[in-house]
Amino acid sequence: MQSTPKSMRLHIGLFGRRNVGKSSLLNAITRQQVSIVSEQAGTTTDPVEKPMELLPLGPVLFIDTAGIDDAGALGELRIQKTRQILDRTDLGVIVTEAGEWGDFEQELLQELKRRSVPVLAVFNKTDQKETQNTIKELLTSEKIRIVETSITQNKGILEFRQALLESAPDEFINTPAILGDLVGPGEMAVLVVPIDKEAPKGRLILPQVQSIRDLLDSDAWCVVVKERELKTALARLTLPPKLVVTDSQAFLKVAADTPQSILMTSFSILFARFKGDLTEQVLGTLAIETLRPGDRILIAESCSHHPIADDIGRVKIPRWLTQYVGGKLEIDHIQGHDFYRDLSEYKLVIHCGACMANRREMLNRIMYCRQAGVPISNYGLTISYSLGIFERALAPFPAALEAYNTFQSRKGA
Repeated sequence: MQSTPKSMRLHIGLFGRRNVGKSSLLNAITRQQVSIVSEQAGTTTDPVEKPMELLPLGPVLFIDTAGIDDAGALGELRIQKTRQILDRTDLGVIVTEAGEWGDFEQELLQELKRRSVPVLAVFNKTDQKETQNTIKELLTSEKIRIVETSITQNKGILEFRQALLESAPDEFINTPAILGDLVGPGEMAVLVVPIDKEAPKGRLILPQVQSIRDLLDSDAWCVVVKERELKTALARLTLPPKLVVTDSQAFLKVAADTPQSILMTSFSILFARFKGDLTEQVLGTLAIETLRPGDRILIAESCSHHPIADDIGRVKIPRWLTQYVGGKLEIDHIQGHDFYRDLSEYKLVIHCGACMANRREMLNRIMYCRQAGVPISNYGLTISYSLGIFERALAPFPAALEAYNTFQSRKGA
């Protein structure tokens, strides 16, 4: 049995000064020795992740961060890693000692609020001191829920658990569909899954698996074929499918074999909507039109897979873009949770479908691009634009297609 992927879990970040009890709190809520606990400040040097089922909420990922109030080179490294956790936090927990709430905690609170992340304040070590009413009133005025705990006396753990359940963001409770809303109950989608060098042996990749599950959750059904069998499969169906979804690498063949009357898009474009902001990435894709040889582009991937000889991000997309632009582009690559804060040297950021990132992290990356004034696209959008089938790939998404048409009409006016 496979567990829920990290990217589909509610990310709960534990933040605070060193030695306030973050690790003890994580161990208490999970009922396991997940993090090392010590009286020595700064024991946790790297973020510690613990996936679990927090019923009735469902799958969550607790992230115990390093204390970020120390100075020096090691302290700066801890701060950098903790900032990466902020980028993917869906629910922030600020842990401090009872009676302690200073500029450090207040700045952390404001940073989480700036990101529109719901926040919970935990005052630990209540067996040693009390929290003043003035601090509670300050947080209450900012609509921050307060929990008081004493890990050594096992007090407040149930209250902390309940506060987590009640503070979870609405978008996690009401998870958006991947494609079930585009297909509908009782209808069918055809999923085109190439089995090539990049296909993992013995299994499907995550977006394909999640799309199948999403269709089942939506009371729809699907047919899964390789690109070579698509034309025959469509001909054998009594009724046409509502949607054909392809791996972006097979876009041209699938577009040719799918009748114009049937909607068609790619897994990557579906995930641009599911994990990020499809309309903004659609408009960002139009920056391809202004690219010139020698321009610098950043290609970002949320996973850290080992690239193969014909890798989509390192070989195929650069090749298609070079052909479209008519000259060589300067292309940088990053993987995993790394993402540049200074994007000013780039003309365009092209992101993968982000199946290994949660929605919060992807939205933060889009925000960083917006702040830098750098357009952002994604794999499926870039490929369909470069191959001349952009509008057809957007047809299942009326709002995004309308934004594209509006931009085009304004440009031509």
